[in-house]
Amino acid sequence: MRKPLILNIQKYSIHDGDGIRTTVFFKGCMLNCWWCHNPESQKYTPEFMFNQELCKGCGYCIKNCPHDAIVISGEGIAVTDAHKCCLCGTCLDYCPYNNREIVGKEYTIEELMKIIDKDSRFYEDSGGGVTLSGGEVMTQDMDYLEELCRCLKERDYHVNIDTCGYAPTGNFERLLPYVNTFLYDIKTLDNRKHIKYMGQSNELILSNLEYLADHCANINIRIPVVEPVNSDEDTINAIIVYLKERIGIVKVNLLPYHNTGSSKYEKLGRQYPAEELHVPSKEHLEKFKAMFEAQGFINVKIGG
Repeated sequence: MRKPLILNIQKYSIHDGDGIRTTVFFKGCMLNCWWCHNPESQKYTPEFMFNQELCKGCGYCIKNCPHDAIVISGEGIAVTDAHKCCLCGTCLDYCPYNNREIVGKEYTIEELMKIIDKDSRFYEDSGGGVTLSGGEVMTQDMDYLEELCRCLKERDYHVNIDTCGYAPTGNFERLLPYVNTFLYDIKTLDNRKHIKYMGQSNELILSNLEYLADHCANINIRIPVVEPVNSDEDTINAIIVYLKERIGIVKVNLLPYHNTGSSKYEKLGRQYPAEELHVPSKEHLEKFKAMFEAQGFINVKIGG
């Protein structure tokens, strides 16, 4: 059993399911969505994040780096050489401004359950539970995930999995007995657009969704609405027809695009790829909601 990397454990969450929840974010995803608001979740390895706006060039990190991986740039900013840095974390202890971070930490199942169990009373009182998110949950070590889900089920915790669907079908088969709800992303049925904006074909995603529907899984469809990727009526109508004919009348969340995660790309030393993408108008979202409702979808919500 290999311990996957976890980048965040968010307590008292009121998103990604009913009630008060603990959301566990796993690191690593096979998609590369242009607008991803958690880019630190994409790679399966630990990563260094640096907020240069907070750096004062004091040099404490340089003096204490055991690998001589940090220098002061001409702008007076501490710059880390990725080829020399081994992510030991020593510099984090000596930065007085807390502008350095390493994302991705291993937890044993026992360690993770101790954290989750602390809020069991909140789950019971609010009708909440635990949400496994990412990155992509369904591409992590399945022995670890199945054991984790078994432990959650033994405690009668309500379990949601937030997934993009791009993972081996056998992984869904293994976790199906333990999961109460799959929060399943659909971006577009247009495979060419999917490859362009998400980096992979949507064929496996749709096949897995159909597998879950055929096995009577509880499915909550979540559609990130991004202009101009999928913000037109034809795209939304195609999704409506597909769901109605193949998946069924399920809960739908229309999630408007936002760029609140754009600053993370700079911290990771990457360029934000979604500069030309835009937030859909409120009028558009209300119209899409009405389109779903006109076709018999009775539980449609704008937002998470």
